[in-house]
Amino acid sequence: MPQLVGKICLVTGATRGIGKGIALQLGASGATVYVTGRTLKKSSSSLGSLEDTADEINSRGGKCIPVECDHSKDDQVQKLFEQIKSEQNGRLDILVNNAYAAVTSISKYLNVSFWEQPVTMWDDVNNVGLRNHYLCTVYAARLMAARQQGLIVNVSSMGGLRYLFNVPYGVGKEALDRMAADCAHELRKYNVACVSLWPGAVMTEFMSAFKKSPKASKQFSDMFTEDNTETVEFAGLAVSHLAADSSIMKKSGRILLTGDLADEYGFQDVNGKLPPSSRSVSFLLPHIMPSFPFLQYFPRCFKLPRWVLALYGNKF
Repeated sequence: MPQLVGKICLVTGATRGIGKGIALQLGASGATVYVTGRTLKKSSSSLGSLEDTADEINSRGGKCIPVECDHSKDDQVQKLFEQIKSEQNGRLDILVNNAYAAVTSISKYLNVSFWEQPVTMWDDVNNVGLRNHYLCTVYAARLMAARQQGLIVNVSSMGGLRYLFNVPYGVGKEALDRMAADCAHELRKYNVACVSLWPGAVMTEFMSAFKKSPKASKQFSDMFTEDNTETVEFAGLAVSHLAADSSIMKKSGRILLTGDLADEYGFQDVNGKLPPSSRSVSFLLPHIMPSFPFLQYFPRCFKLPRWVLALYGNKF
């Protein structure tokens, strides 16, 4: 396990899903973890709460500080960082921009053309999922630049490369990737790293339920299998190793895939499995050419070069 004792972290949107998984792993590595969400106490209609996340982090030997925060409210976001600054003497080592408020909206209008969706879809996806991430990055950078150290992680996806789900989703994810690159450019002289993290197919609580619904396509079901999916904590292992990497500045400004980081740092998922990298030929070919022979003979290390992914998203 990476050792992050003494580190101060903030994970936004950590009541469940990837955010919770990242917070759990940072806490297990010894960090003090601030977690945010709109639900402090669990109710009968809630899938999770900040208190649940905090209890689990504390049970693993970590230290968690839950803060109820609606990331669509600028004043609440500002108060969150003022609290961290006050309680930690101006210190913040790691920010994970994960809060997202559009999962229900996206699933409700799946396969519906953008002009037939409510125009509010743009704000549903990109208010918390993009604008708020920029706001959090601004406040975090002020603390980190002053101390000449820090790591900012934007949780993004391959939807920033090619069409996925809907128009606002892809625009928002590509903007997150560009934001990480441009913020990294300005933060480099302050020794603060900023990266974009692409998890693979993650079996979140929502995805597990969605897989059983009539809306789930065969392609979706084939991709979200036990062998192909990551647990919510796999991204947390990736972030923890990045946070402990003394040469993290070499990665600043880049898009990083969880599967590639597992190969580089040598960790497995918490269930003992090693989910495929999204660049692995053995993972991609069954979805592109399902009848291609000898698929089982492609080793995990045989991956598409990153420049091929860049060409895949080329707009020129």
